[in-house]
Amino acid sequence: MSGSASAGRTAPAADASPSRRHGASGDRHLPPPRPTTSAARPSRTADRVITLILLAYGLVTVASAIPQLWHFAAFAGSWMDLAGIDGTFTNTAQGDLWGRIGVGVFVVGWLVTAALSVRAIARGKLAWWIPLVGAIVTFIVVSVCLTVPLLGDPAIVAHFGA
Repeated sequence: MSGSASAGRTAPAADASPSRRHGASGDRHLPPPRPTTSAARPSRTADRVITLILLAYGLVTVASAIPQLWHFAAFAGSWMDLAGIDGTFTNTAQGDLWGRIGVGVFVVGWLVTAALSVRAIARGKLAWWIPLVGAIVTFIVVSVCLTVPLLGDPAIVAHFGA
């Protein structure tokens, strides 16, 4: 009779409730359903727009700085007038050299920043901060480049030394 007793019984029906499917205690452990591709990766439209606006602003800044730094003596003369320093900028040889180095740093800094930003956007990562950090680093390096010829000018040294 052992066969007839088990014949009348049926196996318990599988419970399809969410608590059972997602691993309630004592049940099979199934991973939660995976999100779809569009839900897994937010579009980050605002991030892309902000990043591109910052890159465009940086490009305009670099493009407007190139003529000023290329003709460093005129830039230094304007800076001396603004700072209230009497005299004219006479360290023109160093000024031309370091001004053109500053142009190169600006251009390379913007290109590296743009490449890193585009790469981050393509990978779906946040990128808005990259142009900000790139601008800060580039401006620090350019400022050091521009300080060298300014501090080598006798009028500027006399002004700050007095």
